[in-house]
Amino acid sequence: MQKAEIGIIGGSGLYAMPGLENIREERIETPFGEPSDAFVLGDLEGRKVAFLARHGRGHKLLPSELNFRANIYGMKVLGVERILSASAVGSLKEEHKPTDFVMPDQFIDRTYARISTFFGDGIVAHVGFGDPVCGTIVKTFATACETVGVVGKSGGTYVCMEGPQFSTRAESNLYRSWGADVIGMTNLQEAKLAREAEICYATMAMVTDYDCWREGHDDVTVDQVVAVLHQNAENAAKVVKAAVAGMPTERTCACASAMKYAVLTDPKAIPAATREKLSLLLGKYL
Repeated sequence: MQKAEIGIIGGSGLYAMPGLENIREERIETPFGEPSDAFVLGDLEGRKVAFLARHGRGHKLLPSELNFRANIYGMKVLGVERILSASAVGSLKEEHKPTDFVMPDQFIDRTYARISTFFGDGIVAHVGFGDPVCGTIVKTFATACETVGVVGKSGGTYVCMEGPQFSTRAESNLYRSWGADVIGMTNLQEAKLAREAEICYATMAMVTDYDCWREGHDDVTVDQVVAVLHQNAENAAKVVKAAVAGMPTERTCACASAMKYAVLTDPKAIPAATREKLSLLLGKYL
């Protein structure tokens, strides 16, 4: 039985989802370990929703400590078909101001200490990732931003860095020379794993600062970021609520069949334990 249709992953500042009704919590065990926290299930705008605090309630987990596989697998267990992500980012362009929201449609990977796939252990799969987010969710986010009066910009490139330190000035200027728009520490692994799980995914990147590249702009400090985080979190809750209300009920995008031709391993050669572990993701194909 599907317990949730839409998943919400709340980033820095967004640790709960205002407006949820009929709330209950569920802890999920996965073959990949424990998710960041219990999933908070409830009804939002007439839709069944599962909310997860990315860093755990109380913000206990570093970006590099997040169990991305368990988080996305847990969403799959609940029956989630679309994930709306919200995350704090630094701006790499003058035009993206603090409190603006950006819905990136491309990523650059600068991480080095994370597992970004469900596969391995006897099974090889290569999923298409040229368009790494779901266009339907991006459009819905953009419309929701207009509805609630928040500056929301569709498109752009998100640099995903390892952290937890912020960028050096040299790094920040390098990313700017690449034409990147925003920089964060979490979203790329979620996008990759959601694609492998055939879950639609897009992120709403909430600008908190100008990183450290901007002349006349002091180096990023946590107290500055936190002040903007609170304002962004209030706006994010409004946008997510409007996005849930406006989300189409039917999925017509390619996300739902992303794994159809992705597995290269001969089914007879897949170890039984690996087949069992991935049955939720690949059962219909194997």
